[in-house]
Formats: sequence, structure tokens, C-alpha cells
Amino acid sequence: MNHPTRHRNLRLRAVLAVAAVTGLGATALTVLPAAAAGEAVTVQYRQSATGSDQVEPWLKVVNTGASSVPLSQVKVRYYFKADAGASYTYACSWAVKGCANLTGTFGTLANPTATADRYLEIGFTAGAGSLAPGADTGDMQLRFHRSNWQPLNQNDDYSFGPAQTTYANWSKVTATVGGVPVWGTAPAGNEPTPTPTPTGPTTPPPAGAALFDDFDYTGHTDPAINAHGWSVRSNSGGPGVPGATWAPENVTFAKEGTNSIMNLRSSTAGTGESTRHTEILTRASKFKNGTYAARVRFSDAPVSGPDGDRVVQTFFTINDLKAPMADDYAEYDFEYLPNGGWGEPANILYTTSWETYRPDPWEAVNQHSESRTSYAGWHDLVLTIDDSTIVYYVDGQEFGRHDARYLPERPMSINFNQWLIDLAGQTSTTPRSYDQKVDYVLHVKDQVLTPAQVAAKVGAYRSAGTAFEDSVPAAQ
Repeated sequence: MNHPTRHRNLRLRAVLAVAAVTGLGATALTVLPAAAAGEAVTVQYRQSATGSDQVEPWLKVVNTGASSVPLSQVKVRYYFKADAGASYTYACSWAVKGCANLTGTFGTLANPTATADRYLEIGFTAGAGSLAPGADTGDMQLRFHRSNWQPLNQNDDYSFGPAQTTYANWSKVTATVGGVPVWGTAPAGNEPTPTPTPTGPTTPPPAGAALFDDFDYTGHTDPAINAHGWSVRSNSGGPGVPGATWAPENVTFAKEGTNSIMNLRSSTAGTGESTRHTEILTRASKFKNGTYAARVRFSDAPVSGPDGDRVVQTFFTINDLKAPMADDYAEYDFEYLPNGGWGEPANILYTTSWETYRPDPWEAVNQHSESRTSYAGWHDLVLTIDDSTIVYYVDGQEFGRHDARYLPERPMSINFNQWLIDLAGQTSTTPRSYDQKVDYVLHVKDQVLTPAQVAAKVGAYRSAGTAFEDSVPAAQ
């Protein structure tokens, strides 16, 4: 599924990157989890629409086990066959648990079948609470449609039951608890497997080439920033608001508790000339396969002034587009939009893997996953790339898994930036500013680490008093 149409002039950021290095998937020191004793759920389904306007799977999750189940540990998947070239938008019409406590994320099956190549995964926030034995979630009246509202075909969808007009157990929808499959049958060849979970204590992985930075600097002019391979952007150009300035002085550093924190502050007073974007990136493009991780604090509200601007807060890797639709382009994004944008009305987190694009006329080849809920606060972001798969994690949970066709052909730079898509979200001329904070960044070359191993490796650096290391060789 391609990313929703985003005619970004933002690809100009790619000129700041270049690169090389090959990679091998490494092992992860984990064991598979066992489901907690007594944990079991079933999923009930009824269809609410058989037409070509939108899909309306109404669901209930029922605790059929002997112990209470935290809904934040439950994931439910509805499988469907995507229409050619289509992207999709999820919505919750009504839910007993509250739509704000539900998340909807689209994913792609590793082994497409005649009736399924995509799925809608429903998750729950902590606000949804727990299900006692015998209890259910009540109605979850869900829907999704093509992002451009073109007609769609449900009749070839694996999970669709046109005759299912009242709630009943439905095995063509699957459920997991804590990553362990507990209900339903996935399309052939796509059986869920338990999410790897480390046993404690977790030890750091074997030593290897790595970049680690705790961002312990005095300011954007600190000579150590340049010595450590970073560039604080000051040149003009996209992405974002035309005429905006990239302001290096708005990249600052301060202690929060015992950690040094980098802060990117972006601001506007409603004009291009008053808009200040921020970005920091590695000058070298030498990062390819392996693990990328950062602890990032996203924000929903401005530090001061009126809210509503279409802000993009990011952690990503990228190389340069050498020509329109060049097949050696690569980019892997975490992008949080607290106020929506690109056709989205409210907060959404995207992870996107890019194969290539053409700026004019706009054409994109990518795969994305998304969740429409607030991500304000600190989050652990992990991206792993090996020779077959791209996987994104948020706070230790798998967020998106993307295909081998989007793997990088050339090395990339590592980047953080915060910018405004446009000035249409908030038209006031009152000054306002937004903060994005970063605790650390880590890249481990050619090793695929679990989120727990990432945390252990970062902890080992800090226990040793190491604020910076870069042993990743230059691109060959």
C-alpha cells in the first residue's frame, strides 16, 4: 500500500545526504514467550456494510480465559485484498471503550493470497483498561475506506462475511495477547508467530561497529558537534513552508535529570518569513543494514501561542535522489503529525519505507504503517533492516513490517527534524513554537537487535560513562 498522497517539496532534504556499506542480518538473543496462564480471547464479528463505499467490520473482543486481560496487550487483525494502487484510511465510528482508546494500523502480509494481501490491526491504549474473565469490549464500530473515496471491492476480502449480520465468533479475524496468537486463522502462509520477548536479565549484544550519541553538548556551536560528524542545518530549501528559515540556534541542549537532552524548537507567526524549522543530520551517509534507535519526545501542543499548525516531528534515515524514480533511493521515516496534515484531520504517526519517487508530477513508491492516536510524550523508536525485512517498533511493540522490495541499495545519513507542512492549519499571526526532544541515537551496523537489547546497549554505554562512540566505517 503506497503512502497517502503527500506532494512534498520536502525531498530537498535529501541533498544533504550521501553514502555506502553492505549488511547482514544478525541474531537476536531472545526466546519466545509463553502466554500467561489462563489468558484467552475470542473475537466476534458482524458486518455493517456490504456495498462499495467503505468496509465496516464491527468487532467485540471476549475474554474466554480464567484471568484478567489488559487490552493494551491485545491486537486484532482483519484481513483484506487491496484494490490496485489503493491506500486506505481507518476510522472508528463508535466504541463502548471509546474510539480514543483504539488504534488502527494497516500492514502488508508477507505471503499474499488471492483473498488477502493487507490487514487492519486494531490495538488498544492503556485507557481501554482490562477485561475480566467473561467480559467483552462491547461494540467496536470500525470502518475503513480508500483514501480518495473511490469504490472498493469487499467480496474478495478474506475476513469479510456478507451473511454475518449479527455478532458471532469469527475465526477469519485473528487475535494475539502480548504477541502470542490466541484466536483465529490467518490467510494461508501468514500464521501469526509469537513476538520475540527477552528473558531477564537482558545482556547487550556482541560488540560491533556502532554509532551512539547521548547529545551531551553545550549548544549548536559546540565544536564537538562537528567533530562527531553532525551538521546543524542552516541552508534554505524544503521541506515545508516556502520561505522558511532553518535555524541552527533553535537546536539546543540541556540536562533533564541525569541525561543530556537535545531540543529542536520550530516556530512561526503565520508567514513564511517568520517560520523557523530545525534539523540535525550526520554529514556522512554510511549507514545501511542494522538497527537504528532513538528516544524521542513528541509534543501535541505548542510551548506557547495558539495550537493547530501542521507540524511534522521526525527521526529518519535517507540518501539522495539522483534522478526522478531512481531505484537506488532509500528513506525510512518515523513521522508524527500532532495536528494532522497530508489529508489527515488529527494526530497520526507514520512509519514509511521508500523505494523512490518523482517530484513533478508527483509519484511515490513506498510502503507505510500508521496509527491515528496521540503519541505525545517520550517514545522508544527502533528500526531494523536486514537482507529481507524492514521492521519498525514503538515502545517495544512492533508497529510496522515492510517488504524486501523497499530495502536500501545505498547507505544513508541519520536525521532528526521538525517542520511545518504549510500554514493552513492555524492562520493566526500570533507567534507560537513547538518542541521535539531527543535523548539519544544509536545505530548498530549489520546487527538486528530487539528493543530490549537496544535498551541494554544504551544502558551499557551510560553505565560506562560513554557519551559518544562512532566506530562505523566510512562508506566504501
